[in-house]
Amino acid sequence: MSEPLQLRIGVLPGDGIGPEVVPAAVSVIDAAVAAHPEVALTWQRLPIGHEAIAAYGEPMPPATLSALDDLDAWILGPHDSASYPQPWCDQLTPGGTIRKRFDMFANIRPARALTGTTAVSPTMDLVVVRENTEGFYADRNMHAGSGEFMPTPDVAMAVGVVTRRACERIAHEAFRIARSRCGSVTIAHKANVLSMTTGLFRDVCLEVAEQYPEVAVDHHHIDALAAHLVRRADSFDVIVAENMFGDILSDLTGELAGSIGIAPSLNSSETKAMAQAAHGAAPDIAGLGIANPIAAILSSAMLLRWLGIKDDRPVCAKIASTIEDAVENVTAQGTFTADLGGGASTATFVDAVIATITRSESRGRSIIDP
Repeated sequence: MSEPLQLRIGVLPGDGIGPEVVPAAVSVIDAAVAAHPEVALTWQRLPIGHEAIAAYGEPMPPATLSALDDLDAWILGPHDSASYPQPWCDQLTPGGTIRKRFDMFANIRPARALTGTTAVSPTMDLVVVRENTEGFYADRNMHAGSGEFMPTPDVAMAVGVVTRRACERIAHEAFRIARSRCGSVTIAHKANVLSMTTGLFRDVCLEVAEQYPEVAVDHHHIDALAAHLVRRADSFDVIVAENMFGDILSDLTGELAGSIGIAPSLNSSETKAMAQAAHGAAPDIAGLGIANPIAAILSSAMLLRWLGIKDDRPVCAKIASTIEDAVENVTAQGTFTADLGGGASTATFVDAVIATITRSESRGRSIIDP
């Protein structure tokens, strides 16, 4: 018998509802991996956010960052950086620090309604492919310092950065994904106003499209595209966008699918990946046991599928499909949290998903680091 596939995955619970939904995702993965003795999974828990501030005096300890170097991938919980004490609340967030360190240029955000839930666009099934390193976000577009500055107390300015290299690699990511789906890419831009920056983004994406003749391509101004999504989201397949536009559109499509609480997200470079649900820390409901764990669970399934593609390990995709099918089965039975109109607690939903998995899978093994 061949040696089992060794997977080392980091767990960074984060702030707010993170310590509820991230362990939920871990327990679901454990249940799905249990039937596959050919996979040996090790978790390594690492502190960030308020937990790290209390223990190490900063939200992103160097020890956490260096530990990520030796891991295959990790699950990042949300962070509530606005509530960090000075100077941390005004500095790069833990997630931003990780993305920069590992050049996680692609942020993949699927949006699809789940069976049994109510959605504005129940037949939508699309993916927003978001460029993750540039644009107008001050935490991503400078090597050092901030992309925002105030030359006087009454004037605030921001620098938007768009480079050909970043446009090319996110465009390739979008067209590769479209090639495995319905074969259509829509480019989001605002070239009628931001003609140099988003114009470059549009033009480079169109140039890359020539290398994928089997994929249909079109483009829309961002404002028109937002309106089209509300009216006919089910006509889109893959949308590729620069950073800010991709962030806004993916929050929109998450709500069109039923709730931002079901919106999964994967950040990746060529060699590393990080599961991070699209929603925030939601401190107002933290500790109440009502947070929706679906986004964290489905983000983790995306992480496993990415690992399977990267290392040519079909078992990882099989485990991911088991998790996704179990979530869909549970929502189809009418079990979901309050944001979707249900009455289930976080724990009730997770227990139902695990029960669904264990009914269809035999047990295997998982190794847990202290």
